[in-house]
Amino acid sequence: MGSGPTIDDRDVLLVVDVQNDFCPGGALPVHDGDAVVPVVTRLAEKFRHVALTQDWHPPGHHSFASVHGGRKPYEQVALSYGPQILWPDHCVQETAGAAFHHELTIPHAALVLRKGFRREIDSYSAFFENDQTTPTGLAGYLRERGLSRVVVVGLALDFCVRYSAEDARKVGFDVIVVEDGCRGIDVDGSIAATRRELTQQGVRLVDTM
Repeated sequence: MGSGPTIDDRDVLLVVDVQNDFCPGGALPVHDGDAVVPVVTRLAEKFRHVALTQDWHPPGHHSFASVHGGRKPYEQVALSYGPQILWPDHCVQETAGAAFHHELTIPHAALVLRKGFRREIDSYSAFFENDQTTPTGLAGYLRERGLSRVVVVGLALDFCVRYSAEDARKVGFDVIVVEDGCRGIDVDGSIAATRRELTQQGVRLVDTM
């Protein structure tokens, strides 16, 4: 990992799911997840363009273990679009857990992109739902604004950050992941796998910017 490049007006900071349920005390806490908040807030001050994603599930979402009788969180099942890890109920629409962390202060953020709001399909990525074919519209939004490099931070490194970074790369953006602005869940070595896959796909991993 190296230090970050110069930030300019073609860059957008993509802040992924810095929400209460992914922080300590939440329904699906990422270890040390709230430690990203001051890092992300400081980093955002350097960017003219910032977009936030917000996990936004309806009650009874199909990724919740509670809707699959006898299944437990972190088990994997086959759904219509492929394998799906089952999660505790989290980031349910209009609940405190779905709200952004109260210390996340980015008043100039121009976009909040809600994802995972369709009951039958999960959405880790900010660019595509988990079927890998249904777009969120984010790529077009960024291109219309002349943005060509996506800098990703947030929660969790090995899921929503990873898939967002991979998909941003696939649709033609330059991509940087700022690791000290992320924390991971680490299911069966998923953090190490994330670093390996992102590097192989041409995503730059840095420690600071």
